[in-house]
Amino acid sequence: MKSWDLQTVTLSPHAPEILESGDDGRAIVLEIPAGGSLREHQVHEGAWVLVVSGQVAVNDETEHVNGGPGLMVKFEPGERHSVDALTDTRILLLLTPWPGDGHPGAMALDDKRTVRQRAAERREG
Repeated sequence: MKSWDLQTVTLSPHAPEILESGDDGRAIVLEIPAGGSLREHQVHEGAWVLVVSGQVAVNDETEHVNGGPGLMVKFEPGERHSVDALTDTRILLLLTPWPGDGHPGAMALDDKRTVRQRAAERREG
């Protein structure tokens, strides 16, 4: 068994701490100072965000929710979202599976060489 006290893990703002990582998922704890954010983005994996401390505003393409400790939000793989810290905030981020389909960490070296070009083509198309 492994355990962590998420309220006392030593963190620096915007410097994620990977707690555990394996094929089934990755657990990351992150400190976001008041006014900071995880700007609109998407990940290849399913993403679960749990507020450990602080207050957040969470947005996806159609919904908005505010909450504090105990709020948990789930995003599907590829779903665009943002997390804004209304106060100094600590979150737990779970990514499943790890790495997700299309994640650069799961790509062969030849595929990695062209990933940015393919992403730019998708944005333009």
